[in-house]
Amino acid sequence: MILISKAKCLLLSCFAITQLFVCAHAAESYRVELQTTMGVIELQLFEKKAPKTVKNFLDYVKSGYYDGMIFHRVVEGWIIQGGGYDKDLNEYESHGPIRNEATNGLKNVRGTVAMARFWDPHSAETQFFINLSDNPSFDHQSRTLREYGYCVFARVVKGMDIADAIGRVETREITDFDANVPVELVIITRARVLAE
Repeated sequence: MILISKAKCLLLSCFAITQLFVCAHAAESYRVELQTTMGVIELQLFEKKAPKTVKNFLDYVKSGYYDGMIFHRVVEGWIIQGGGYDKDLNEYESHGPIRNEATNGLKNVRGTVAMARFWDPHSAETQFFINLSDNPSFDHQSRTLREYGYCVFARVVKGMDIADAIGRVETREITDFDANVPVELVIITRARVLAE
């Protein structure tokens, strides 16, 4: 039988806890910077909780897809949505829809980022939105069409003041859109991965 001293046992415990922290940190290591015409917003991605969604988002970021896209739906105190149209309101081809991971337990609270979609729960492609307030009605409730929810896959770690400022810009109504398109377009000039 091998006996370990209390001091050595404590040292091993501390090492184990440190390793768990390092592993947990490594599991959520991706950060993406959105450079916009109103300032910079930095996102921490939750690849452990939403692996398919994060991979999809990163693929678009790395390809330069979001560079030149606008925030086309802006509602003060609610959401800002982008990733679907350029400054001329052209929509680009996507890689196709992805499986909705809204069952991951993450909530649509202020500062989180979720995928936008159509009526079909599994129709998200490129568009995402930043929650400017707590939006529990977007959370997963059941596996029905109405209550499947919107998948949270990231959170704002820097630049929430910029997101709020975007939410306050003047908007207008454009044919085939709603009444929430900014008068002075807010453009994502560059999206890039900061760490992985």
